[in-house]
Amino acid sequence: MDGLELEGVRPAAGQAVQAREAERLAVIDRVTRWGANRSDVVGVLLVGSCARGTARPESDVDLVVLTTDPSGYGEGGAWLRELSLGEVARVREWGPVTEWRHVTASGLEVELGITSTNWARTDPVDAGTRAVVVDGARPLYDPAGLLGALIGVCG
Repeated sequence: MDGLELEGVRPAAGQAVQAREAERLAVIDRVTRWGANRSDVVGVLLVGSCARGTARPESDVDLVVLTTDPSGYGEGGAWLRELSLGEVARVREWGPVTEWRHVTASGLEVELGITSTNWARTDPVDAGTRAVVVDGARPLYDPAGLLGALIGVCG
């Protein structure tokens, strides 16, 4: 009987995992397209477990957005409506990065780190930046190659 019960549970659990992964991919695609269409955004970097390919159902999506105008990303800005990532759960400073943590209707957490291009400096690489990159990083939008160069130096 236990085998039958497990068989009945697995598809639902598998479907939930697939739905969460599809939502993560949709968010990553949305932020990448959004960044590519903004003149001030010079890079979008996926970091953490999603970048490493080790995300679990409860994992969040962590992104770093490099911009020439980080001060333009404030509360109530049009950018929040454009991205439509759910409720803003927290805003806090991590050195030169402002973390905007969003929670979607399904509960997926999306962390956007908004920072200047200085974050990707390679000579020298900031210790905090290096730690983020070494933990897993994949450029999603990098027309000038800043993020690729950063990953190469940290690799």
